[in-house]
Amino acid sequence: MQMKLTFLGAVQTVTGSRFLLEANGTKTLIDCGIYQERQYRDRNWDPCYIDPAQIDAVLITHAHLDHCGWLPKLVKDGFKGKVYCTTATAEIARIVLLDSAKIQMEDAAYKQKRHKKEGRTGPHPYEPLYNIEDAEASLPLFAPVAYDKTVNIADGIQISFHDAGHILGASMIKMIVKENDQQRTIIFSGDIGRWDKPILHDPTVFDHADYVLVESTYGDRIHEDTNDIATELANVINDAHQAGGNIIVPSFSVERSQELLYHLNELLLAERIPPLMAFLDSPMAIKVTEVFKDHPEMFDEQMKETIRQNRSPFDFPGLTMTRTTNGSKAINYIRGTVIIIAGSGMCTGGRVKHHLANNISRPECTVLFVGYQANGTLGRSILNGDPQVRILGQKRDVNAKIARIHGFSGHADQSELIRWLAAFKKPPKNIFVVHGETEPAHALAELGKQKLKYQFTVPEFRQEITLD
Repeated sequence: MQMKLTFLGAVQTVTGSRFLLEANGTKTLIDCGIYQERQYRDRNWDPCYIDPAQIDAVLITHAHLDHCGWLPKLVKDGFKGKVYCTTATAEIARIVLLDSAKIQMEDAAYKQKRHKKEGRTGPHPYEPLYNIEDAEASLPLFAPVAYDKTVNIADGIQISFHDAGHILGASMIKMIVKENDQQRTIIFSGDIGRWDKPILHDPTVFDHADYVLVESTYGDRIHEDTNDIATELANVINDAHQAGGNIIVPSFSVERSQELLYHLNELLLAERIPPLMAFLDSPMAIKVTEVFKDHPEMFDEQMKETIRQNRSPFDFPGLTMTRTTNGSKAINYIRGTVIIIAGSGMCTGGRVKHHLANNISRPECTVLFVGYQANGTLGRSILNGDPQVRILGQKRDVNAKIARIHGFSGHADQSELIRWLAAFKKPPKNIFVVHGETEPAHALAELGKQKLKYQFTVPEFRQEITLD
């Protein structure tokens, strides 16, 4: 039995997750994400590695853009197969892809106008990667699958989705390939969540696999104690309130925004923060929050207990769901401290860029990061302490206080990744370390070799590896 695995994205970088598996005469693309790092963004416009019409199926681990956001481009270029994922992922992906198309069209129009004014020319800024019609065309291809249910996607190829504990509907994919009397099991970790976090179940562990693709976003670091989240968040809010400035929170619309609302609600109930006005300024996050309410079966026991007490974790006095552009602009006229939660999480687009433009040069304000900031993104530049950053085409001084809370992370840290890998009772033939920048990926591989005595490989972009 021979299979070929080609690494088309998320190798020695965090975003652009795409892996092509060829087995039993079938071509399956696992994840179909866009690149969000500035230095790799042109890859989004590159032609697919193979003719999309030749791809038989796409499997999606979860509905973050770096795992599903390239799908409309693939469909536009000829893919016609099924897209398998969990039910919640299908529902959230619909929201995410339509929003992505809208933002890309708006950004392209804005850049075209600005670049024309500046006399600049370029290959991509004038044309969005895809439009709303392309995103809509991808939606009928989704084939939702329940957690832990085995599905035959081709002759001799079975798949099942298992809870990843990362975002609502996020999964790890178990693929079993059978040929003649041989069988191989491959695990695609997707993004591995964390143990003992609110809202969702803990990540699934496995005791057997022949090959594993494991993420390594935080492969070189240990998160701070998550028990300090409430205290750290309260301190940031209270300090900003005392200074008289706003708190801008660039936040991912899926999971992170909902977790923030959960913690703000708890802090208000405990009277640990003043009753400030808070805005969830993201139409996509608002829609995703509605999906959360429709899937209580995916909540952990702590979250279910909150619901049994008739307490909504996603609503509290002073919270405004800002759906319209005019409503978003009106926030700028409010005097006094307000909390603004807006996308995108890495500050690469969306309404948060406008809020940063209005607040980042004000020393009384705070920019609070609660998620990973990939290399080459605006968020990483701010977090790195750059004295000036370019926002909406203009350089702006960074005078605001920059804060970060690690405990919010939806990704397992180094120790948790080793914990997940250690569950295998027999060493896999090879573990491919993906979805992490070069240093974290190699750090996890080296530690895994030392502690677990497994075989690890950090693949290169577009590397083809034959699986025996």
